[in-house]
Amino acid sequence: MAQEAVTDTPDDVTGEGVRRRDFINIAAVSAAGVAGVSLLVPLISQMAPSADVLAASSTEVDISAIQPGQAIKAVFRKQPVFIRNLTPKEIAAANAVNISSLRDPQTLAERTKEGKENWLITMGVCTHLGCVPLGAGEGENRGEFGGYFCPCHGSSYDTAARIRKGPAPKNLEVPEYEFTSDTVVKIG
Repeated sequence: MAQEAVTDTPDDVTGEGVRRRDFINIAAVSAAGVAGVSLLVPLISQMAPSADVLAASSTEVDISAIQPGQAIKAVFRKQPVFIRNLTPKEIAAANAVNISSLRDPQTLAERTKEGKENWLITMGVCTHLGCVPLGAGEGENRGEFGGYFCPCHGSSYDTAARIRKGPAPKNLEVPEYEFTSDTVVKIG
Protein backbone atom coordinates (compact mmCIF):
# COMPACT_ATOMS: atom_id res chain seq x y z
CA MET A 1 0.00 0.00 0.00
CA ALA A 2 2.78 2.37 0.60
CA GLN A 3 3.77 2.06 -3.03
CA GLU A 4 0.35 3.15 -4.20
CA ALA A 5 0.61 6.39 -2.25
CA VAL A 6 3.92 7.15 -3.93
CA THR A 7 2.78 6.35 -7.45
CA ASP A 8 -0.53 8.25 -7.23
CA THR A 9 -0.21 11.79 -8.44
CA PRO A 10 -2.25 14.54 -6.82
CA ASP A 11 -4.86 16.45 -8.88
CA ASP A 12 -2.82 19.66 -8.96
CA VAL A 13 0.06 17.97 -10.79
CA THR A 14 -2.04 16.23 -13.46
CA GLY A 15 -4.12 19.34 -14.30
CA GLU A 16 -7.47 17.81 -13.41
CA GLY A 17 -9.91 20.11 -11.47
CA VAL A 18 -9.12 23.52 -9.98
CA ARG A 19 -5.63 23.84 -8.67
CA ARG A 20 -4.51 26.04 -5.80
CA ARG A 21 -2.18 27.89 -8.18
CA ASP A 22 -5.16 28.75 -10.51
CA PHE A 23 -7.07 30.22 -7.58
CA ILE A 24 -4.08 32.33 -6.51
CA ASN A 25 -3.61 33.60 -10.09
CA ILE A 26 -7.29 34.60 -10.41
CA ALA A 27 -7.24 36.32 -7.01
CA ALA A 28 -4.05 38.24 -7.86
CA VAL A 29 -5.34 39.41 -11.26
CA SER A 30 -8.67 40.44 -9.71
CA ALA A 31 -6.91 42.41 -6.97
CA ALA A 32 -4.71 44.14 -9.55
CA GLY A 33 -7.80 45.02 -11.62
CA VAL A 34 -9.60 46.52 -8.63
CA ALA A 35 -6.49 48.49 -7.67
CA GLY A 36 -6.11 49.77 -11.25
CA VAL A 37 -9.73 50.94 -11.42
CA SER A 38 -9.45 52.60 -8.01
CA LEU A 39 -6.46 54.56 -9.29
CA LEU A 40 -8.03 55.52 -12.65
CA VAL A 41 -11.37 56.78 -11.32
CA PRO A 42 -9.91 59.77 -9.41
CA LEU A 43 -7.53 60.57 -12.27
CA ILE A 44 -10.33 60.65 -14.84
CA SER A 45 -12.83 62.45 -12.59
CA GLN A 46 -10.35 65.25 -11.89
CA MET A 47 -10.47 66.08 -15.63
CA ALA A 48 -14.18 66.98 -15.40
CA PRO A 49 -14.97 70.71 -15.50
CA SER A 50 -15.05 72.44 -12.14
CA ALA A 51 -18.17 74.01 -10.67
CA ASP A 52 -17.15 77.54 -11.67
CA VAL A 53 -16.68 76.44 -15.29
CA LEU A 54 -20.06 74.72 -15.33
CA ALA A 55 -21.66 77.84 -13.87
CA ALA A 56 -20.10 79.96 -16.63
CA SER A 57 -21.54 77.69 -19.31
CA SER A 58 -24.86 79.54 -19.11
CA THR A 59 -25.91 83.10 -18.35
CA GLU A 60 -29.27 84.47 -17.28
CA VAL A 61 -30.12 88.03 -18.31
CA ASP A 62 -33.02 90.18 -17.15
CA ILE A 63 -34.44 91.83 -20.26
CA SER A 64 -37.31 93.72 -18.61
CA ALA A 65 -35.59 97.13 -18.86
CA ILE A 66 -34.77 96.90 -22.60
CA GLN A 67 -37.16 99.16 -24.48
CA PRO A 68 -38.10 98.55 -28.16
CA GLY A 69 -35.24 99.78 -30.32
CA GLN A 70 -32.66 99.36 -27.56
CA ALA A 71 -29.92 96.79 -27.18
CA ILE A 72 -27.62 95.72 -24.38
CA LYS A 73 -24.32 93.92 -24.20
CA ALA A 74 -24.02 90.93 -21.89
CA VAL A 75 -21.18 88.44 -21.39
CA PHE A 76 -21.41 84.74 -22.17
CA ARG A 77 -18.31 82.50 -21.97
CA LYS A 78 -16.10 85.61 -21.82
CA GLN A 79 -17.53 86.90 -25.11
CA PRO A 80 -19.99 89.75 -25.71
CA VAL A 81 -23.62 88.98 -26.48
CA PHE A 82 -26.00 91.50 -28.05
CA ILE A 83 -29.61 91.40 -26.90
CA ARG A 84 -31.84 93.68 -28.99
CA ASN A 85 -35.54 94.43 -28.61
CA LEU A 86 -36.53 95.05 -32.22
CA THR A 87 -39.15 97.64 -33.12
CA PRO A 88 -41.95 96.76 -35.56
CA LYS A 89 -40.14 98.95 -38.12
CA GLU A 90 -36.88 96.97 -37.67
CA ILE A 91 -38.77 93.67 -37.95
CA ALA A 92 -40.46 94.89 -41.16
CA ALA A 93 -37.10 96.00 -42.59
CA ALA A 94 -35.57 92.58 -41.82
CA ASN A 95 -38.52 90.72 -43.34
CA ALA A 96 -38.49 92.90 -46.48
CA VAL A 97 -34.99 91.72 -47.48
CA ASN A 98 -34.81 89.24 -50.37
CA ILE A 99 -33.24 86.20 -48.69
CA SER A 100 -31.58 84.99 -51.89
CA SER A 101 -29.58 88.23 -52.05
CA LEU A 102 -27.87 87.53 -48.71
CA ARG A 103 -24.38 86.08 -48.41
CA ASP A 104 -25.51 83.89 -45.49
CA PRO A 105 -29.26 83.45 -46.14
CA GLN A 106 -31.40 83.30 -43.00
CA THR A 107 -34.79 84.78 -42.23
CA LEU A 108 -35.46 86.76 -39.08
CA ALA A 109 -37.78 83.93 -37.97
CA GLU A 110 -34.84 81.48 -38.17
CA ARG A 111 -32.78 83.77 -35.92
CA THR A 112 -35.43 84.37 -33.24
CA LYS A 113 -37.80 82.26 -31.14
CA GLU A 114 -41.42 81.78 -32.17
CA GLY A 115 -43.66 84.18 -30.29
CA LYS A 116 -40.63 86.32 -29.34
CA GLU A 117 -39.69 87.64 -32.81
CA ASN A 118 -38.85 91.04 -31.36
CA TRP A 119 -35.96 89.62 -29.30
CA LEU A 120 -32.77 89.15 -31.32
CA ILE A 121 -29.93 87.54 -29.36
CA THR A 122 -26.57 87.17 -31.08
CA MET A 123 -22.92 86.81 -30.18
CA GLY A 124 -21.21 90.19 -30.37
CA VAL A 125 -18.24 88.92 -32.34
CA CYS A 126 -17.69 89.80 -36.01
CA THR A 127 -17.37 86.68 -38.13
CA HIS A 128 -14.48 88.19 -40.09
CA LEU A 129 -11.67 88.50 -37.54
CA GLY A 130 -13.42 88.43 -34.19
CA CYS A 131 -13.78 92.17 -33.56
CA VAL A 132 -16.71 93.52 -31.52
CA PRO A 133 -19.12 95.42 -33.80
CA LEU A 134 -20.75 98.68 -32.81
CA GLY A 135 -24.49 99.21 -32.61
CA ALA A 136 -25.54 97.73 -29.29
CA GLY A 137 -24.68 100.80 -27.22
CA GLU A 138 -26.55 104.08 -27.11
CA GLY A 139 -25.38 106.39 -29.89
CA GLU A 140 -23.06 103.84 -31.54
CA ASN A 141 -22.79 103.64 -35.33
CA ARG A 142 -25.22 100.97 -36.59
CA GLY A 143 -24.00 101.06 -40.18
CA GLU A 144 -25.98 101.67 -43.33
CA PHE A 145 -28.37 98.75 -42.70
CA GLY A 146 -29.36 99.78 -39.16
CA GLY A 147 -28.00 96.75 -37.33
CA TYR A 148 -24.35 96.52 -36.37
CA PHE A 149 -21.17 97.95 -37.86
CA CYS A 150 -17.62 96.62 -37.44
CA PRO A 151 -15.31 99.61 -37.92
CA CYS A 152 -12.15 97.48 -38.13
CA HIS A 153 -12.82 96.25 -41.68
CA GLY A 154 -16.21 97.76 -42.56
CA SER A 155 -18.60 94.83 -42.16
CA SER A 156 -22.22 95.98 -41.95
CA TYR A 157 -25.05 93.90 -40.52
CA ASP A 158 -28.78 94.56 -40.87
CA THR A 159 -31.45 94.69 -38.15
CA ALA A 160 -31.49 90.86 -38.03
CA ALA A 161 -27.66 90.82 -37.56
CA ARG A 162 -27.16 89.34 -41.03
CA ILE A 163 -24.05 90.29 -43.01
CA ARG A 164 -24.91 92.70 -45.80
CA LYS A 165 -21.63 94.39 -46.72
CA GLY A 166 -17.93 93.98 -46.00
CA PRO A 167 -15.53 91.06 -45.59
CA ALA A 168 -17.40 89.09 -42.89
CA PRO A 169 -18.41 85.71 -44.36
CA LYS A 170 -21.34 84.88 -42.05
CA ASN A 171 -24.11 86.44 -39.98
CA LEU A 172 -23.52 87.14 -36.31
CA GLU A 173 -23.91 83.80 -34.53
CA VAL A 174 -27.12 83.10 -32.62
CA PRO A 175 -26.23 81.17 -29.44
CA GLU A 176 -28.50 78.58 -27.86
CA TYR A 177 -30.96 80.34 -25.58
CA GLU A 178 -34.39 80.00 -24.03
CA PHE A 179 -36.82 82.26 -22.26
CA THR A 180 -37.25 81.10 -18.66
CA SER A 181 -39.92 83.78 -18.13
CA ASP A 182 -41.24 86.84 -19.97
CA THR A 183 -38.39 88.94 -18.55
CA VAL A 184 -35.48 86.49 -18.22
CA VAL A 185 -33.51 84.77 -20.96
CA LYS A 186 -31.03 81.95 -20.31
CA ILE A 187 -28.14 81.83 -22.77
CA GLY A 188 -26.27 78.56 -23.10
